Amino acid sequence: MSEVLVLYYSHSGSVRELARHVARGIDSVPGMSARLRTVPKVATVVEVAAPPVPGDGPPYVTAADLRDCVGLALGSPTRFGNMAAPMKYFLDGLGGEWMQGTLAGKPAAVFTSTATQHGGQESTLLTMMVPLLHHGMVIVGIPFTEPELNSTTGGGTPYGASHVAGSTGDATLTDTEKKLAFVLGKRLAGVAARLSA
Repeated sequence: MSEVLVLYYSHSGSVRELARHVARGIDSVPGMSARLRTVPKVATVVEVAAPPVPGDGPPYVTAADLRDCVGLALGSPTRFGNMAAPMKYFLDGLGGEWMQGTLAGKPAAVFTSTATQHGGQESTLLTMMVPLLHHGMVIVGIPFTEPELNSTTGGGTPYGASHVAGSTGDATLTDTEKKLAFVLGKRLAGVAARLSA
């Protein structure tokens, strides 16, 4: 089985829920499997390290996860139209992988969750793509041939899967948001399978 890394940071659970549906889409492609990983929070006191293993959910990502994967799905909540600090902090530390070309030529997709419909979903997805392009990754989105992309009243963009959590941070995805996350994972895994063949 070839593995696609689903790497995310989730504060209130919405991005984690999107990641599960992206992973289901990846797993639906024969010969492909999702590897779920997360990143630790950024401590306000830098001398305080996060525990080496999170209390719940998937393990923290390692350099080996990046080397082993044939594709990458990257997820983060939106913070003022950009990715959250923990994900940015992780990406900022990948100079060695960038020098070695660890991710070059591999496909990537992005996903996010916002509190409001106009809370910066598309700008977050676009800015998440920028470091991936610097790594030489091939970006995969959602085409408008997917009917749900034309009819969604919640999350979902051609740049990637998304969720509108509302002001309470509701992690319950709509059926359309689930479907678009699944489709994104399936498309990413399909491209990964063809590129790695």
